Amino acid sequence: MRRPVKALLPRLEGVAIPVAALLAGLALFGVFIALVGKSPVEFYSLMYKGGFGTWFSLQNTLLRAAPLLLAGLCVALPARLGLVVIGGEGAIVLGGLAAAAMANVMVGAPSLVGLLAMALAAMLAGGVWIGAVGALRHYRGVNETISSLLMAYIAIALMNHLVEGPLRDPASLNKPSTAPIDEAFRIGLIPGMDVHWGLVVGIIACIIAWFLIERTTFGFGARMTGANVRAAQLQGLAVGRLILAMTGLGGACAGLAGMFEVAAVQGSANASLIAGYGYAGILVAFLARHNPLGVIPVAILLGGIAAAGGLIQRRMGLPDATVLVLQGILFVTILLSETAYGRFKLFKRAAA
Repeated sequence: MRRPVKALLPRLEGVAIPVAALLAGLALFGVFIALVGKSPVEFYSLMYKGGFGTWFSLQNTLLRAAPLLLAGLCVALPARLGLVVIGGEGAIVLGGLAAAAMANVMVGAPSLVGLLAMALAAMLAGGVWIGAVGALRHYRGVNETISSLLMAYIAIALMNHLVEGPLRDPASLNKPSTAPIDEAFRIGLIPGMDVHWGLVVGIIACIIAWFLIERTTFGFGARMTGANVRAAQLQGLAVGRLILAMTGLGGACAGLAGMFEVAAVQGSANASLIAGYGYAGILVAFLARHNPLGVIPVAILLGGIAAAGGLIQRRMGLPDATVLVLQGILFVTILLSETAYGRFKLFKRAAA
């Protein structure tokens, strides 16, 4: 075997195993579809058609992928430190609420100033919320997985309280929400597409996050801490600061996703912010192996699966939650695939 190929094989392990896990999950779900009396071939055909088969469906996919990019980063960034943060849903909700509140404060301000203020408020809200998870982990030893999940429920309850109480628009009768944001603060569509600019911002955020992790001393310290906390401490790295910074950055990304949901989709903060993007971001990050660049194609893939749910429901008579079952099976197979790393002689021999 030539040397360039040998050098490439160890890196291919990080691609081959997630792809194999993805295919295994799809095969298992195909068995499930067959057991309920439906055709797996028809299901996957409709899933492709509804997610990627036409220009309309592709735009719908990209629209759904936009918040998944930022929600995936909320999980992927802390994961480089070995932290499993699953409370991105709470940061998205509070980010959207903070953006809507800021928009009502900034009425009459120039459009760019107002949008920047909304983005900063959303990032601050999300960053502080998930940063608090990192603080609990570092200062009190509280498990970040449990605390982030519980704080997500607290964030949702807090949002519901504020939207149905102090921040409620009196005109919102059947669906409580904040006052609609000024038209000057609405985010438009990418020219030639029915997709808002959140998609572009999400992709740029993934690229910046990759550069931060792979090409800076800060990222090197984070990767070293994730590999061995004790070794990082012996080298004099400020592990506590890294934990707070990474969780804060992850939360800021999720908060920004909430801002785009308000400014580009909903027009106000309401219960529609609780759309499950934060939980889907967990699957995005794990499938991407916590690589910010890998988050981009995975978010588009899962966005396509979600976009196809309506077509599958109409054509095959399956409930809309069928897509959630597929996502759950994929998540389980991805978690199981973690045990496969380092077990294949081909990759071991190349690495040696």
